[in-house]
Amino acid sequence: MRLVLLGPPGAGKGTQAAKLAAYLGVPHISTGNFLRHNVAQGTDLGKKAKAYMDAGQLVPDDIVIAMTERRLKEPDAKKGFILDGFPRTIAQAEALSKFTKLDAAVNFFLEPEELIKRNTGRRVCPKDDTVYHIFMNPPKKAGVCDECGTPLVIRADDREDVVRKRIETYERQTAPLIKYYRDRGLLREVYASGLIEEIFHRAIEVLKESVPPRER
Repeated sequence: MRLVLLGPPGAGKGTQAAKLAAYLGVPHISTGNFLRHNVAQGTDLGKKAKAYMDAGQLVPDDIVIAMTERRLKEPDAKKGFILDGFPRTIAQAEALSKFTKLDAAVNFFLEPEELIKRNTGRRVCPKDDTVYHIFMNPPKKAGVCDECGTPLVIRADDREDVVRKRIETYERQTAPLIKYYRDRGLLREVYASGLIEEIFHRAIEVLKESVPPRER
């Protein structure tokens, strides 16, 4: 099964990617993770990417595309994969189509206000980096870390104004990509509200036309 996962910040895409990868027996390939891996390993592509990253610039499409193509040729991806974080643009999607065939593109969607609620509800312990969520994973005592008693803080990128901008940017960049996969009959929509297991089973249901269900 060869899948691309789409979804805005806070939709729980990473959590579902891990569960789907385990269920389908294929690797979960995060663009950010293998980009950092190439940099850490000092590969030719990693060295090129590092030069841009050190300069605070976006890594060019051709480098990310080349890394993706190389990663999909590794043995564990022969039977399928779940791509998370790639493609992000039509150009990347077109490039991807030249070296692999997809079974589906799964879009995890939520209403904007619920996305805001999810993203702004995160609280972090500045001492030990333990992460909480005031709705989904609250501390035992409001505003205080369970582990060390330190007052929890809100990270700068979890402020509502910042979150709204991130979501707007995602929707602006991704709307054409959603249409691209819909036009090709590959788009599968999954409502990402509710418990993790509920969302997971919705994803399995929409994938039934692309892959037959099997025992977990």
